[in-house]
Amino acid sequence: MRKKKTHKMSDFKLKVILSLLAGIVFSFVFILLAFALPLNTTEKKTFVKPKGKLEQISHSLKN
Repeated sequence: MRKKKTHKMSDFKLKVILSLLAGIVFSFVFILLAFALPLNTTEKKTFVKPKGKLEQISHSLKN
């Protein structure tokens, strides 16, 4: 009886190529996130003075 030829080498090459592509895509996502989410925010936050008693209590609880 003859043994069937297995495609172990082509399966291995396919796994290596797919894992390399997955690593590239995974790192590319984090590079994009680094540009999309900057660490330093330059926006100035405007502070609105609470008008009523309830707003003053709410503001004091938040801060």
